[in-house]
Amino acid sequence: MSSNTKVVLVTGGSSGLGKSICLRLANAGHTVYGTSRKAKGEQVDGYSLIAMDVTDNASVQQAVEAVIAKAGRLDVLVNNAGLGIQGAVEDVTPELGQRLFDTNVWGPHRVSRAALPHMRDQGGGTIINISSVAANFGLPYRGFYSASKAALDRMSEALSTEVTRFGIKVVTVQPGEFNTTIGDSRLRPEVISEAHRPGYERAMEVLGGSMHYSRDPDELAQVVERIINDPKPKARYVVAQGMQKISILAKKLLPGRMFERKVRKHYE
Repeated sequence: MSSNTKVVLVTGGSSGLGKSICLRLANAGHTVYGTSRKAKGEQVDGYSLIAMDVTDNASVQQAVEAVIAKAGRLDVLVNNAGLGIQGAVEDVTPELGQRLFDTNVWGPHRVSRAALPHMRDQGGGTIINISSVAANFGLPYRGFYSASKAALDRMSEALSTEVTRFGIKVVTVQPGEFNTTIGDSRLRPEVISEAHRPGYERAMEVLGGSMHYSRDPDELAQVVERIINDPKPKARYVVAQGMQKISILAKKLLPGRMFERKVRKHYE
């Protein structure tokens, strides 16, 4: 293996953004392992799919150890596996919220914990956490999604400071809407209350529209490839355009209530 090629583990590597990342990195000559809960160690389009459930400690440990046993090292971890959720904050039960956080926050935490000792032993590595533009603001009727990605961002920030002395880099990537199937598997409350139904239905219409015009996941994969090749990557990359990018700036510049009014207007 040349010094430029790396051993990469991508969680959620069988579809959507994860699959695009695996394909691009495999085509660039890296040794890539994607994960999926139902994988059987098969080869797909130049990369290996291995079994991992990010909500299960034993499954995570087993998958990371399998990569080390086969490849001898782990240079890059891309924590991509994630769930979406929709529903008013009041309608989402604590149990449903916990299911989301178990995948979106504790999932990357579990996999990072399994990978970090190996990266430390080999003198370095890169952890890329796929967050979301939604981390920057509490999106109405997707409040818990925003909360989970904001939590991932803050955890990444702290982790980065803690592990830089070991030569390990931690990077956060915030994609906007991409053309993936995340909307199909979004968690939903069993009951949408009458009080919240009109706002919820309108927000889902807006969301459906933005998904319709979303972009090629390979655009995100190109950013991940750039990060891997950069000896000094930035702490955060925003991969979004138009309104989503402008909104991040607006959130910083506008008074809090004024920004809330603009968000409400957008969804109504």
